[in-house]
Amino acid sequence: MLADAAAPLKETPLTRHHRALGARMVAFAGYSMPLQYAAGIVAEHQWTRAHAGLFDVSHMGPSFLVLVDRPGDDEADHAEVAAIVEALTPSDIRGLTPGRMRYTVLLNDDGGILDDLLVARPADPASSGALYIVVNAATKDSDFALIGEAAAGRAHLRRSDESALLALQGPKAADVVAAVVPAAVDLGFMSYGSFEFASTRLVISRSGYTGEDGFELLVPHDRADALWRRLLDDERVRPAGLGARDTLRLEAGLPLYGHDLDATVSPVEAGLAFTVSRRRRETADFPGAHRILAELSGEPARVRVGLLVDGAPAREGTVIMDDGGAPIGTVTSGGFSPTLGRPVAMGYVPPRLSATGTMLKVSVRDRVQPATVTALPFVPHRYFRKQVS
Repeated sequence: MLADAAAPLKETPLTRHHRALGARMVAFAGYSMPLQYAAGIVAEHQWTRAHAGLFDVSHMGPSFLVLVDRPGDDEADHAEVAAIVEALTPSDIRGLTPGRMRYTVLLNDDGGILDDLLVARPADPASSGALYIVVNAATKDSDFALIGEAAAGRAHLRRSDESALLALQGPKAADVVAAVVPAAVDLGFMSYGSFEFASTRLVISRSGYTGEDGFELLVPHDRADALWRRLLDDERVRPAGLGARDTLRLEAGLPLYGHDLDATVSPVEAGLAFTVSRRRRETADFPGAHRILAELSGEPARVRVGLLVDGAPAREGTVIMDDGGAPIGTVTSGGFSPTLGRPVAMGYVPPRLSATGTMLKVSVRDRVQPATVTALPFVPHRYFRKQVS
């Protein structure tokens, strides 16, 4: 979501480094952010797929939700703070084991998605009664207001707006991190912890939004320069901007809030039914449960699908038509896939037209082009999952 061009833009702790590297800066979610560097979006995309791309995602909303009163019983403390977040989401936050993260969604009373986010439980029992939460940049103020209201009198929400959040993504990311914060390499996908770097503590998760293995590193603003330089000193790492981050997440079939997700779309329609845990389905105590449970047991009005497009790229807002030419839906994300060498898109269509291989059409600049429904992701994920012995 681009910011109002007339509004003063915020800067991340690393903005001067982007400018020094010749980045093309754009307004995004109220921040001045690097869209691309001199090499260009495709080169940054391909480097991340083969090596490691370093993204500044400090515009996101990292925060810590901490109980006001913590008796010291780890499980009881966690259950209490988890209940605050569960009042807003359909996921089993209480069931998180120490050191693990969960992708979930904030819901309105109609079961529409207000944002998607990450919620994590600390591994250290000394931090019991706390959750690490990361929300999207464009919605963080409203998200934090919602969480703060739910937590009133029971927990404090501490925002980390002044910190830097870096995403190191790609098949060489683990080797790079091993040379900087060796202990963090033991993390598995969707786990996190606190680690020492340059006489400070980093919050590091093995996560990201590119479909590649990678890490997100939350660093205090006064150590951000040192971490940025240390990572870029490695010849396997190159900076990458928002453009490559978007093409990577599109190839990975990952929805973007404000485009593929909004307040009218349910988790079932979005292909995110996994966020509705079994326990919460049984208790039906989450916002919009009436709609979401009905869709789970019946059929939603629309579903998100992937499309292989022939011809010019079908961008957001492009009309999707059935084989006879009747409008049936809209593209929500679309562009050229550098990995596949062809246009791809995501959008919403009726369930009866959502099967893989279904032939549809898209209207690009008044030209009708073929589009074939395909399974997501377009490019297989390469997350690192630890073997359970």
